[in-house]
Amino acid sequence: MASNWFFWALLSAMFAALTAIFAKIGIQGVDSDFATLIRTAIIIVILSGFVWFTGKWSNPLDLPARTWQFLTLSALATGASWLCYFRALQIGEASKVAPVDKLSLVLVAIFAFAFLDERPTLREWIGIAMVTGGVLVLAIKR
Repeated sequence: MASNWFFWALLSAMFAALTAIFAKIGIQGVDSDFATLIRTAIIIVILSGFVWFTGKWSNPLDLPARTWQFLTLSALATGASWLCYFRALQIGEASKVAPVDKLSLVLVAIFAFAFLDERPTLREWIGIAMVTGGVLVLAIKR
């Protein structure tokens, strides 16, 4: 089961759901940007300990320049996403913010098609369209 991508994706979804609930409670009375900084600092400490404890630490200076470039871009995108997500959670309902945030699934499929030469099947495109429809249903006011 440890090498099953679907298992890990489900765990990711579960933790992402808990992230929204815990964050919504945790940002009450706190600036959302400052809360994002605190969350990030905690993640750095926990992940550093995890990587060291499991023996996965290596010299980051040995990584290729291309790896650094794309990890930096990924970090910038993650930071921007977290800042926007916490701001949205601070002013909106978690049950509405989280589904709109999952529109990223649709965007990943489009970007993967455009930049990574991935080709979803018709069935997968139908599922992606259904997610889009679900997000629109949840986001559009009556």
